[in-house]
Formats: sequence, C-alpha cells, structure tokens
Amino acid sequence: MYLALRDLRFARGRFALIGAVVAMIAVLGVILSGLASGLADSGVSGLRGLPVTHLAFDKSATGELFSRSTVTKSTWQAWASQPGVRRAEPLGQQLVHARRVGAGDQQLDLAVFGVEPGGFLAPAPVSGRPLSAAPNGVLISEDIAKQGIAIGDRLSAGQAGTELTVVGTIGHASFGHVGVVYAPLPLWQRLHYGLPGPVPAAATDQATAVALQLAPGADPAAADRRLGTRTVDKSGSYAASPGYTAESSTMTLIRGFLYAISALVVGSFFTVWTIQRRQEIALLKAIGAGTGYLLRDALTQVTAVLLVATAAGTAVGVALGRAMNRSAPFSLDAGQLLVAAAALIVLGLAGAAVAVRRITRVQALTALGANR
Repeated sequence: MYLALRDLRFARGRFALIGAVVAMIAVLGVILSGLASGLADSGVSGLRGLPVTHLAFDKSATGELFSRSTVTKSTWQAWASQPGVRRAEPLGQQLVHARRVGAGDQQLDLAVFGVEPGGFLAPAPVSGRPLSAAPNGVLISEDIAKQGIAIGDRLSAGQAGTELTVVGTIGHASFGHVGVVYAPLPLWQRLHYGLPGPVPAAATDQATAVALQLAPGADPAAADRRLGTRTVDKSGSYAASPGYTAESSTMTLIRGFLYAISALVVGSFFTVWTIQRRQEIALLKAIGAGTGYLLRDALTQVTAVLLVATAAGTAVGVALGRAMNRSAPFSLDAGQLLVAAAALIVLGLAGAAVAVRRITRVQALTALGANR
C-alpha cells in the first residue's frame, strides 16, 4: 500500500493520463446508458404505463404485432370468461398523422390508443376531463403537449380528417418515439379504417389486441389454443414497438465494446507500467517482499485510479446528459449509474489483473544484474 501511494504521487503525470482516459470512458458509458434508457423509454413508455399483465394478439400476426393484429369483440368477450382472467378489454393502436386546426397548419404525429371510456385502460387525466366527456374527445400525453397542443385545441387526424378535441392531458407516454393520445374505441376505429362518417357495424367489433389482467398462476397458453390468439406478457410486447429491438440490441452492443475497450486500455497501461518497474520489483523481492504483497500493491494502484477516474467521469457524464436532455432522449437513474460505474471498475480490474501477473515472473536475481 505504501509503495502504491508513493508511485501515484511521484508518477502522477502518467497516472493522470490513464485516469483521464478512464474518465472519458466513464463519460461515454453514462451517456450511452442514458441514451439507451431514453430511447427505450421513448419507444415503449406508453406500453409500460398500461395497467395490464398480458396482451393477446391475433395468432396469425407476426413481427410488429400492433400493426398486423386484429381481434374481434367475440374474442375479448371470450377472454373475459377464461379461468384466471381478472379483466379483459379491447385495445386499439394506430399511428396517424394530424394537423392542428386553425393554427398555422401545425403538423404532428400521434400514437393513438383506443380504449373503452370508463374501463380499466382509460387513464385518469392529470388536467382536464376524462375520455367520456365528449364523443370525439381525446387525452394527450405531455409529449404532445410540449409541441404546443393544449386543452380545447382541435386536431384533424388521418386520411379522412377525423376531428379530435383535446379534453385533457396525462403524463409522459410514447410509442415508437411518438406521443400517445388516448381516444374512445369508436373514435379509434374511425381513425384506423380512415372512415369519414359513422363506423360500419363490422368495424365496431374490432380492435388491435385484448388487454388482460391475469391472476398469478393463470395459464394463457391454454386460452390461446381455444381462442386462436397469441398472448405475451407486457414486457414481451415491447418488441412489437417499431425499432425497439434493433435500437436496444445496437446500444447493448456498443456498450459492450466500450467496456471491453476499457479493460484493454487499463490492462495495456499497467502491462507497460509493470515492465518499466521490473528492476524495482526484482529489488523488492530481493530484500524480502513477497509476490502476494507486490500484487496487492499493484492492484491498490489500479483500484485507486479506477475509483477516482470513474467517479469524475460519471459526474461529468451526468452533467452532459442533463444538458442534452432537451435535444435527445436521455433518461438515467441511480441504479443505471451504479451498474455502469461498477462494470467499468470491474472490467478495468480484470484487465489490470491480467497485466500485473507479470510480477509473479520477475526474479529477485534480476536486481543483482543476473540478466545482463
């Protein structure tokens, strides 16, 4: 420990250099973690907020289930009577283009969730009135409100120009990086089928999926076989959000490479440092220092550098993330910070441990010039 601290003091330029590199890696780790979390939140926060345990889709639908699935009224009514099902309601989902009526023709995209007013899926508004207040009334998320849309505004949505009136707002909710709008199921059906007038009787019996609240231990697979549906739990439905799987796998791969690089960088530095100290290490062995002591001494150096540099880099990364939060999706909590910092420290120690193994091969006779 004493030698490790002396090295840090008298070779502070070299250790400051590797510390700066580790700190930069920590900054990147925090930024990537925040971006990965922000992208995921922007893609599926609307689904996360649904008070459901499972979603049942049409069995024939594949890939992006929300855009390819259609279930009928008989299906969600049949689900309501299945064993272990506490609640079952239709859920419609549709991405539509809209414009603000009478306000400079402002364009915006909406992720419309069609629900039954008064049902367990209908959210309580943060401000304004609930969905049942008007036949064409909708609740907008704060993601839409940030674009300048307020209660009382009218929107023209879809190919038929269906009129939507904003009657209330809810908290943050998005789907596929588009702000969520909650609409009564009949209004969603008009948007989904692009109909300018009343919805035909056949269309009133359709939705995208069946939203389920299942009791613990319920077996949705048995109901799937009877009803011709495909049931996934709520987290499993995230993959049906456009681009969610590709974004998540890409960010995970980038973060993996970053941490692998950190192990290589730290390991390379301490390999060179150990080679340069070969004579000093041999001298210490010659005067009685054990290999275990020297290894602990070297790993103390590594740990001190990693802890200080990671803490500094994490603090800088959090500050940068907050600064860029308005221009990019960025979301980070304390748990993610700890995981990112711990991964950097552990992998850095692993890389350094491989490097300092060279200490075990240094011979005491080297200090006496036996290799010259």
